[in-house]
Amino acid sequence: MSPDRDDVQTVDVDGRQLTIRRLSKVLYPDGTTKAEVLDYYARIAPVLLPQLAARPVTRIRWPDGVGSAQFFEKNVPAHAPDWLPTVVLPTPGSSRNRETLEFPLLTDIAALIWVANLAALELHVPQWTVGPRGGVHNPDRLVIDLDPGAPADLATCAAVALLVRERLVDHGLDAIPVSSGSKGLQLYVPLEGTQSATVVSGYAKALAESLARDVPGQVVAKMAKNLRPGKVLLDWSQNNPAKTTICPYSLRGRAQPWVAAPRSWDELGQDGLTQLTYREVLSRVAADGDLAASLAAGAQPRYRLPS
Repeated sequence: MSPDRDDVQTVDVDGRQLTIRRLSKVLYPDGTTKAEVLDYYARIAPVLLPQLAARPVTRIRWPDGVGSAQFFEKNVPAHAPDWLPTVVLPTPGSSRNRETLEFPLLTDIAALIWVANLAALELHVPQWTVGPRGGVHNPDRLVIDLDPGAPADLATCAAVALLVRERLVDHGLDAIPVSSGSKGLQLYVPLEGTQSATVVSGYAKALAESLARDVPGQVVAKMAKNLRPGKVLLDWSQNNPAKTTICPYSLRGRAQPWVAAPRSWDELGQDGLTQLTYREVLSRVAADGDLAASLAAGAQPRYRLPS
């Protein structure tokens, strides 16, 4: 799919007929249009879809572009196509007092383009998957979100990420770094899926708190704003099964069309680390392949957290 300025098109996407509207709509301040967003999602689909597989997707939509009103969308809208796979899940504590919500499962490129056409720039997923009957599995990855408190920045996060990696390696684990497309980084550890969310969350909390004790000038493990200036918050709470994290390879709704981009550890040790635009990510995947391939279901190696 190449960018096109026509206002409405009907396109065939793997045998599905999709009506694509407002292709010339500018969605980012730099002039990036919906056509270019759709083109990105179509081209990145081979590496993005494995990250979305069997995960209910929460979307953040910007119908009138970044800088205008946005809204979270969990439930499948009434106008969703009947071929879109969905899963009904309990949602305790829902802001709308719903006991369950019906989430989309983005299993193929047609489903991906359908949500992107709704200006769903950001795709957020939990650290667990669902089975064919909708049962929730144990988490198959651990995530630690590194969030800098100004004047700490992405370079500060990278330095702290290297410290986190040392601890993980001491425990026989390794992680995939992802620059968030916003301010910081995420570190993902692929898990074998035999341990509960309580165990995974407990491990992440203990790891964050140990680093906060050992390098208090750089790291904080509590969200209190007064503790965070100049330090990196290791947000272990993203492992709560009720929470979601930006999916690797998803766009972000920021001032630039940045992407949650998998990175190499070598990059984190170099000067000049920056967030990456979708154009840069497409070029990197073409040249280097999928740096997050080991996060996909069934990939190896997968780890068991120490007791």
